[in-house]
Amino acid sequence: MIHFKSAQEVEVIKESAVILGKAHAEVAKAIKPGVKTKDLDKIADEYIHDHGGTPSFKNYHGFPSALCISVNDVVVHGFPSGYELRESDIISVDCGVKYKGFHSDSAYTYPLEGADEEVLKLLERTYESLFLGIAQAKVGNRIGDVSFAVQSHVEQFGYGVVRELVGHGVGKDLHEDPEVPNYGKRGKGPKIMPGMVFAIEPMINMGTKNVVQEKDGWTIRTKDRKPSAHFEHMVAVFEDRTEIVTTHEYIEESYKFKWRSKRA
Repeated sequence: MIHFKSAQEVEVIKESAVILGKAHAEVAKAIKPGVKTKDLDKIADEYIHDHGGTPSFKNYHGFPSALCISVNDVVVHGFPSGYELRESDIISVDCGVKYKGFHSDSAYTYPLEGADEEVLKLLERTYESLFLGIAQAKVGNRIGDVSFAVQSHVEQFGYGVVRELVGHGVGKDLHEDPEVPNYGKRGKGPKIMPGMVFAIEPMINMGTKNVVQEKDGWTIRTKDRKPSAHFEHMVAVFEDRTEIVTTHEYIEESYKFKWRSKRA
């Protein structure tokens, strides 16, 4: 069942999303070689609590942390740990905030300054696919139009689109209907209607689309161990427009390596 949001509820989600965006930014400031991923998790956890929210992911079906931190060939759901970042790594940071009863959810993949040029291209094209998907998230379209936009953009470069994990509705629950796959056909799937709020989150692999789950029951890796990129925004659909309710603005102000502007 899709839960449609009122304009007032969307405003509360936006408030949640501001806390989320600024928590991401605090993490972004700390990303550098030698930093332990568990220390990044502590930064986000403390910031969210200090600003009146709670981490959506922590204790969600037993997940132990505020952040999902996924490095290199980990697609999503990686645990923060004692792993120390290296200068050639990429690191996906996925975070959620619950505030005044509503969740927000977004993700960003950071390249450290020694990341390979081909990996930077993967990130750039994955980021492009996110916004191509968002452009199709409007009244009159279907979820398949969003999915097709993501898939058709990245597959032209030979990348693999993960099938097992999808975007989703967000509201009073962290994961709601509809599911938003990153692959699909135009004109298929649920109709996009005013009041829908959902996350679009391309998870794109440099190599095969196939993934494996680690024994911890959470961590998802690429089967061929090639890198994977993950970006996520939430959108709110209105009769006359669609708004991006999460923000990467604070991240891009804070992160020292201006990797996208460098490639422009």
